[in-house]
Amino acid sequence: MSSIEIQVPDIGDFDEVAVIELLVKPGDTVKVEQSLLTVESDKASMEIPSSHAGVVKELKVKIGDKVKQGSIVITLEVSGAAGAASASPAPSPAPATVTATSPASVSTPISEQKAPVAGVNSAQSAIHSAASLIEVKVPDIGDFKDVAVIEVFVKAGDTIKVEQSLITVESDKAAMEIPSSHAGVLKELKVKVGDKINIGDLLAILEGTASASAPAASSASISVPVSEQKQPLAGIESAPVATNSVASTAPSHNPTIAPTSALPHASPSVRKFARELGVPLEEVKGSGPKGRITEADIQSFTKSVMSGVVATKAIASSAANKPAGGDSGAALGLIPWPKIDFTKFGPIERKEMSRIKKISGQNLTRNAIMIPAVTNHDDADITDLEAFRVSTNKENEKLGVKVTMLAFLIKACVAALKKFPEFN
Repeated sequence: MSSIEIQVPDIGDFDEVAVIELLVKPGDTVKVEQSLLTVESDKASMEIPSSHAGVVKELKVKIGDKVKQGSIVITLEVSGAAGAASASPAPSPAPATVTATSPASVSTPISEQKAPVAGVNSAQSAIHSAASLIEVKVPDIGDFKDVAVIEVFVKAGDTIKVEQSLITVESDKAAMEIPSSHAGVLKELKVKVGDKINIGDLLAILEGTASASAPAASSASISVPVSEQKQPLAGIESAPVATNSVASTAPSHNPTIAPTSALPHASPSVRKFARELGVPLEEVKGSGPKGRITEADIQSFTKSVMSGVVATKAIASSAANKPAGGDSGAALGLIPWPKIDFTKFGPIERKEMSRIKKISGQNLTRNAIMIPAVTNHDDADITDLEAFRVSTNKENEKLGVKVTMLAFLIKACVAALKKFPEFN
């Protein structure tokens, strides 16, 4: 047996991400690519996989610790063959790279222009006033391919800021939000929930201005060196410097508070588990750090729904839409009563029931369904009846007629109904 230190793989441009969940403990047997822990940044949560198989000897991190690429997270005990194999160069596991880059804005610094200041002013006015269509594409999200869109945060007509989250995508190891590289008004959204996307795919089309680009463009790009000015600076103060109107970037991530996004706070594996069971994550209360939903929370919620202690919004809505009464059976959760035309069996007569009968009927029907039924048996001497039935069959044997006990029961019911025409 030998020991191997498992390190954090390449996780992109993120540095010092917080450990929010431990998925293994000392003594557990782990497989290659099995998730060991979950880390979270301000834009994504991702699971760190194991690069080797073995038995967990020691956890080097705990919930709340900050890790980065190369940090040792776990020590594994592996077999001799596995230890020898690890000594030779082996391809590292798929990096949990989650990056969100903003394309640099394309602009021509005015400091290189030789035109008079008046021309600079008019050029700036044209640039800031000319609306253009901007394509927002999927940035570099690491080695992930065909990631699924699980949530859309915006719709056509919304005003978008730079670095504002547009959608959430999810792989088997990470969930991440894709930000906008530009500011503007969303003209068209090119993806929907369930679509698979890759790096470079078109996400949205924004209607913005040349000044509403990524934060890389600064006020320095529109300065005019005094040495290159050929005309007096009259009116330079009125130059439309609109850099302050560029939308501010998203606030820094605070790992001590729960996320404010509408997306349920859960790791990708927990979301997958919830989807398999059909559990609405937004209705589950998380018991983990910062309200994170764990697998145990999903199991507990499922048991509560199955036992009737908790009702999901879908169940409550379905119950609210059921008729409050009537004879359809829907109020008791029964299938609708069949529509039968009794006139085909003979003349019928309808009579209005009294109020007491209506109230009694509803209660008796409810009780008959909800209360366990008790069957009462009574003995009757049918010796003479059976002898009569046998003799009748012998008399009509040549005619092929055979009388069963059912004929006598029907005759008895007819006699009872004639004497007691109203019954429950």
